[in-house]
Amino acid sequence: MRDIRLAFIPMALLLASCGGGGGSSGSNGGEVVTPPTPPTSLRGQAIGGATLVPVTVSAGVTLNTVDPASLKTFVDANVDFGSSVTGTPSCAITIYTLKYHTIDGAAVDTEASTAIYVPSGTDPACQGARPVMLYAHGTSVQKSFDMAKLTSNEPRLIAALFAAQGYIVVAPNYVGYAGSNAGYHPYLDAMQQSADMIDALRAARSVFGSINAGASSRLMVTGYSQGGFVAMATQRAMQTQFASEFAVTAAAPLSGPYALTLFGDGIFNGAPTIGSAGFIPMLINAGQRAGAGLYASTSDIYEPKYASGIDNLLPGTQSLSELVAAGKLPNDVLFAADSLPQASGYRSFFGADHLIKTSYRDSYLADLQANPCNAGSVTPLNCKPAQALRQWLLKNDLRTYTPNVPMLLCGGDADPLVPYTNTTSAAAYFRAQNVAGLQLTVLDVDDSALSGPYLSTRAQFAAAKALVRRAAIEGGATSAAADKAVKDAYHAGLVAPFCLREARAFFDSAPSR
Repeated sequence: MRDIRLAFIPMALLLASCGGGGGSSGSNGGEVVTPPTPPTSLRGQAIGGATLVPVTVSAGVTLNTVDPASLKTFVDANVDFGSSVTGTPSCAITIYTLKYHTIDGAAVDTEASTAIYVPSGTDPACQGARPVMLYAHGTSVQKSFDMAKLTSNEPRLIAALFAAQGYIVVAPNYVGYAGSNAGYHPYLDAMQQSADMIDALRAARSVFGSINAGASSRLMVTGYSQGGFVAMATQRAMQTQFASEFAVTAAAPLSGPYALTLFGDGIFNGAPTIGSAGFIPMLINAGQRAGAGLYASTSDIYEPKYASGIDNLLPGTQSLSELVAAGKLPNDVLFAADSLPQASGYRSFFGADHLIKTSYRDSYLADLQANPCNAGSVTPLNCKPAQALRQWLLKNDLRTYTPNVPMLLCGGDADPLVPYTNTTSAAAYFRAQNVAGLQLTVLDVDDSALSGPYLSTRAQFAAAKALVRRAAIEGGATSAAADKAVKDAYHAGLVAPFCLREARAFFDSAPSR
């Protein structure tokens, strides 16, 4: 049977962005263009009022406000591991959607939308001034993805873990997704994505009074996968640019590609991650749209079979499996069969039906050899790459500051989508700065040590992996196929709920500033 690894990556948490732009647009010889001054008069302004979004909890039953009992039944039926991981809901939740002004990758005014989850009820956790949690979601390949709709696992998980326990949740959809009038998504563009998050929070605050969202001064920032990157970029922007406007109580970036130069260099140096053939074009398109001059034509980078239209491919209306079946993306084969080097265990990413031209990969590797980055933890970005994509990765690498609030970094050390080295490298950089008062906690949920912090969570994670494997075996899978089932579920289905649950506990215990 034909291997369709790319087609079955969990949609909402695949590292990805979107397409956009013409194949010959934006060339500037590799020089990063300084974006124009953003229209500050519009940023963060709400467009109209908040709109109620009813929730369909079962066949024929739609509620404007979901009570705790109905929410528990819904969560147990529709969320990975159900309320055994999320906890029993204490609060009813009401969901709203709100449009707002923000900027795109070129700092031009554009529209986006955010979900707002409002807790209510008689439990003390649901009353009075409630903490606000700003959430950055993982990537969807569908431009219709909407955090205000509990039709996929991620919004359900966030509603159950946070809103149902008393948090007001502001969850932006990002430019390029539901409610946006932009034709692309600025994937892993740290400037744009942090601005997008901040503007969503500004707009949400302006309507809190009209939707009975009584917010306290406690502000939390978190996100998973792509959202982990976005959460760290947002906390960095709030700390370094908007300290007088935002006082973050605590932050929890989870399983994100924070060390982008390390991440990109690893892929091109012969160790691609699952989903590379999907998210690399999206990353390149975001840089091109921001004026980074990554190509004169898409054919500079991609094989002819895939070059045409790849810059408008994602997010779109087709699933990854449909794109693979239609021949618009390869089945996660990134480089030619004879392209070197190839790391041990990564042979499946090399083949005849590949995405990236060998000449382009060779130019990347030549620059990597001539201008290496990541020489040490103290100054990993003390490098000057000449190749345009490496320059864009360097610009968006988040190892440029040290957080001044309590921060939890969580992930799993066997992650096949976002290597755990992103977490360890970010943590090593923060610690190497020797900044007094650093409050950093790092959790590897896949750590099998029999002692130490988070022992219960690590044991539960191991049990969850075993459960996935056993279910595959009982379904007739071979031992190798069962191992693959665990690998396929690892990033989105296994690590995500456990890291997010620990983020909530971390936020609950964080002291107010």
